Amino acid sequence: MIQIKQVSKSFGNVNVLKDIHLEVPESHIYALIGPSGAGKSTLIRSINALESIQAGEILVDGISVHDSKTDINKVRSNIGFVFQSFNLYPHLTAVENVAIASIQVKKVAKEEAEEKAKKLLTSLGLGEKFASYPGQLSGGQQQRVAIARALAMDPKVMLFDEPTSALDPEMIKEVLDAIRHLASTGMTMVVVTHEMGFAREICNQIVFMADGRIVEIAPPEQFFTNPQTDRAKDFLSKVLNH
Repeated sequence: MIQIKQVSKSFGNVNVLKDIHLEVPESHIYALIGPSGAGKSTLIRSINALESIQAGEILVDGISVHDSKTDINKVRSNIGFVFQSFNLYPHLTAVENVAIASIQVKKVAKEEAEEKAKKLLTSLGLGEKFASYPGQLSGGQQQRVAIARALAMDPKVMLFDEPTSALDPEMIKEVLDAIRHLASTGMTMVVVTHEMGFAREICNQIVFMADGRIVEIAPPEQFFTNPQTDRAKDFLSKVLNH
């Protein structure tokens, strides 16, 4: 479903992605973990061309994302992206935030789009928040609206860039539960996360990054109980003991 081939990316003289190779099969969930500055967010943002790349190729469902001939807006309509900071429209209600892309991009009738929005919000535990504005919602509720907004486009792939990092601890569980629910549907997902327990529980593969490279890829139990590289061992010794 997602193929990343020899991808490199620099910001000025700083190489943030170095010869990245990764394949995410359909209906699989991959977690990108690693220290700050490892390149995780840059990599996930490059999958739908929110970041450019200097070398290599990224394909989603067989389409080369960074090819100049590719209609990137069409590609993005099949890739849901959930940001750290929600990015909701403050002047729109929850239903309107979820429905707006379907109306404007896919030209779905307003009534149909809002009916679908209500179903998605209900499925994420927000059935009583249809008319609420972002400022009236908790951080966890706002992030679930953002997830519903991404799902409203019927994406083939969902990308999450540290979806719980802006949340208070008590709000993290409700967002992770929403992603668990999505996982049960067979959605292909890539998740940048610092939630190690969540990554271990829900993901098919752990992709450990450091210094712009993929250092290790392994199933969760293997990675967390028997990492193969010293860099991964060092990272886990710090994050699992605190």
